Amino acid sequence: MTASGVLDLAALGEDFVNDPYPVYAALGEKGPVHRVRVPEGYEAWLVVGYDAARAALADPRLAKSWARAAPTLSVVRPASGPNMLNSDPPDHGRLRRLVAREFTARRVERLAPRVEEITEALLDAMQARPDGRADLVEALSFPLSMAVICELLGVPALDRAAFRTWSTDVFSHPDPAVRRKASQEMGDYLTRLLDDKRRAPGDDLMSALIRTSDDDGDRLSPRELVGTAWLLLVAGHETTANLISNGVLALLTHPEQLADLRADMTLIGAAVEEMLRYDGPVEAATFRFTTEPVDIGGTVIPGGGEPVLVVVADANRDPARFPDPDRFDIHRPARGHIAFGHGIHHCLGAPLARLQARTAVRSLLRRFPGLRLDTSPAAVAWRSGMLVHGPRRLPVRWV
Repeated sequence: MTASGVLDLAALGEDFVNDPYPVYAALGEKGPVHRVRVPEGYEAWLVVGYDAARAALADPRLAKSWARAAPTLSVVRPASGPNMLNSDPPDHGRLRRLVAREFTARRVERLAPRVEEITEALLDAMQARPDGRADLVEALSFPLSMAVICELLGVPALDRAAFRTWSTDVFSHPDPAVRRKASQEMGDYLTRLLDDKRRAPGDDLMSALIRTSDDDGDRLSPRELVGTAWLLLVAGHETTANLISNGVLALLTHPEQLADLRADMTLIGAAVEEMLRYDGPVEAATFRFTTEPVDIGGTVIPGGGEPVLVVVADANRDPARFPDPDRFDIHRPARGHIAFGHGIHHCLGAPLARLQARTAVRSLLRRFPGLRLDTSPAAVAWRSGMLVHGPRRLPVRWV
């Protein structure tokens, strides 16, 4: 805690990065709102607890547009154009409606056989390793999520490695200059890719977004297309990769739950929901900015573009909402978590993430009956930053 009463989260070190839940729980006992200095170096208002988080995520006084942020806020702002995640009504509704016309449940369902095919190919390569060891992040989680979202959007295979590096730097690199450079390079690449799609459209989602128009003829502008492509690519693979890694880690460290799932694979849907609740891929929702003073649980957050971080990870461990919340239990009723957000910004890609997680975990357990963690749980190193939550590496072995 600094002299001004601001909690410096960076000073908590690797313990907080690796396991932030005890810190959030201790804060929650004191109240739902706290002034903190986040590891990236700036001050923000942190919202913890289930009821407070749900209310904040749906509060129209907390804007998503960076135009509403305080001009003094020293944060690396995204270089991408407008998209539905960084927009407020009425722009948000317009953008989401245009994207939802093409990013449909039917399009996701059509991907299911391809998700299976990619998963099996990755597991073939993993099973061929002579030492019976692998890093699950590199062997399955990231290549699966990257391949699926890139195929959905029509990103060439040769560009995927560069895109993964940019995405990782944007979310997790400690140097603001590196994050800013990666964001700009990603935006420049997507601009060129969209130009190529206009000249030679395909049957991918990105080409469809270029073509699509609303009933009144409204279309996504060039800047909105770049912003939307940026959002779908980054959110589409980052969250899914971490969901798979976190979920497998939870199973491997809870052998009785793993045994139950192996014995009854019809539990896979409930298991994925518990993975999302127990240790989801998003720690805190992306920034919101106050448009006027907001009272949350008796604490008034000033207006004027103050940054607010809503900790969905803590909301999903709130004992007032989830009995015995630190217990991983795939038999738990799977309703109520906010791992994909809440309100108008609820994740549009949630069905695709669930599809990939169910497929990956089911196939992994079927192909590797002797799968186990190849390190102690305490030795797993986690990615830095407060937005995404997932291990940098997940060493596994099998008999």
